[in-house]
Amino acid sequence: MWTARIKTRLRGFLRDDDGNIAVEAMIVLPVMFWAFLSVFSIFHAFRTYSINHKAAFTIGDSISRETAPLDQAYLDGSLQLFEYLSNSQSLSSLRVTSLFYDGDDQRFYRDWSKTSGGKPELSNGDVRDWANRLPVMPDNERIVLVETWSNYEPPFRTGLERREIKNFVFTRPRFAPRVCWRECN
Repeated sequence: MWTARIKTRLRGFLRDDDGNIAVEAMIVLPVMFWAFLSVFSIFHAFRTYSINHKAAFTIGDSISRETAPLDQAYLDGSLQLFEYLSNSQSLSSLRVTSLFYDGDDQRFYRDWSKTSGGKPELSNGDVRDWANRLPVMPDNERIVLVETWSNYEPPFRTGLERREIKNFVFTRPRFAPRVCWRECN
């Protein structure tokens, strides 16, 4: 008998379509607000990645156009330019490496590698097996490799985490056979 009464009341509750918009809003609005902030954060992350990538290409292009040897002041200025272009809010790092391809050994060698911002310089051992990371090149051809790092902090805590944005950009020297460090031998 009491089970029949419970079933009757449950059926009535399920069929009842009276409601209060305030209760529905209390349930739906926080979810909608979180979804809006999440979409904004994802858009912001993609935009930041894109801006960082374009800034790295700009640095690589400017270095590839140099005919005079580079020095540490030029590299530090390039890092400041990268931070300005990428609107970096934290410390960034820049590594520039001049590489050449030896067709006889079928491997890459570095002419020089210099950094600004705390990352280590590359050695010949580091670039030895980079055939899958760098373009196919003729014998004794040179490229300038620009690597950048900057930290990304999402604008809201919606599930995205802090991370480091890394860029790996290579460019062929444009107006000289190679880009030199301090002096050309």
